[in-house]
Formats: sequence, C-alpha cells, structure tokens
Amino acid sequence: MSKFVKQLITDTVAKRLDGVQYLILVGLTGIDANKNKNLRVNLASKGINLMMIKNSLARRATKGTPLAAAFQNLTGSYALCWGSSDIVSLAKELVKLTKDKTLQGFEIKGAVLDGEALGPEQAIDVSKWPTREEQISMLLGQIIGVGSKLSGQFIAIGGALASQIVKLAEKDNDDNNAEPKNAE
Repeated sequence: MSKFVKQLITDTVAKRLDGVQYLILVGLTGIDANKNKNLRVNLASKGINLMMIKNSLARRATKGTPLAAAFQNLTGSYALCWGSSDIVSLAKELVKLTKDKTLQGFEIKGAVLDGEALGPEQAIDVSKWPTREEQISMLLGQIIGVGSKLSGQFIAIGGALASQIVKLAEKDNDDNNAEPKNAE
C-alpha cells in the first residue's frame, strides 16, 4: 500500500473516531461473510459501529488521542467497536454476542476507557456495571428518598403542632362551656 493511500485511510479513520472516548476490541476469527454482514447490520441497528482495520493504521489514526492506549502492543487481527449510549451498554451488547452459538469466533479482546487500555477480562467486567440510565435512576432515587423523608418529617412536626393546638382549643371551649359553680 502506498504512503498516499495509507495517509488517506488514516485520515478517514481519524475522522470516524473523532470524539470517541471509548471502544472495545473484538476478534472476528472464523466468521463467514454472511454472518459478518448480519452482525454488522444487527450492531448498526443498535447504534454500534464495527470497523476492521490494520493495527498499524489504527495506531497512526489514534496517535495523540485517548484511544491510542488500546493499540500499543497489539498483534493479530482486531475489529473496533464503539457507539451505543455508553461503554457499559456497548460491553453488555458485545458480551451477549459472545454467547451466541452462531457467532463462534466472536470474542472480546480488550478495550480502552478514559485513555487506559483494558484487558479482555476487564472489558467483560465493564458489562457488569450499571448503565448510564441505571446510574441516573439510582441517583434520582437517592435524591428523592432524602427529599421525601425530609418532607415527611416536616409534615409530622406540623401535624403534631396542629394536634396540640386543636387540643388546647377544645380545652378552652370545654372550660368556657362549663357551668360556673355557685359559691354556697
């Protein structure tokens, strides 16, 4: 491949990966063309990109980005996966695909997150984390829980105070309505 063509491919890959903060490296060894096409369509429908690229070109395209750590000591054939709402959703989807019997040879080989390379086991562990949506709902639950407890305490204090005022008012009414005793 000529230097000009390599530079064109590098520039194209760099543009496609511009703004990507995380990705997962997968192996597609032994997957035939039809299964590969179906896999790409399935992933694309979920907002996940899959790209096969030569390691040296990937190194050149990601040089100076947080993704560069993923390509430091790579050997062999890899595909890049990125997209979805967050890395956890991406990892969950890819782990689910590794368990698919029709996609024998599809395996997670590593990942990069926040500029740090992760091994295969660490990348699989990411799939066990709560997704962004789950984290937001847990945070909202904690915020709402504190707010509802605080409002309950305010209401309880107000209710107790109102109850005491009602009792005092009833006592005053009873004292005023009582017949005065005649002094004998």
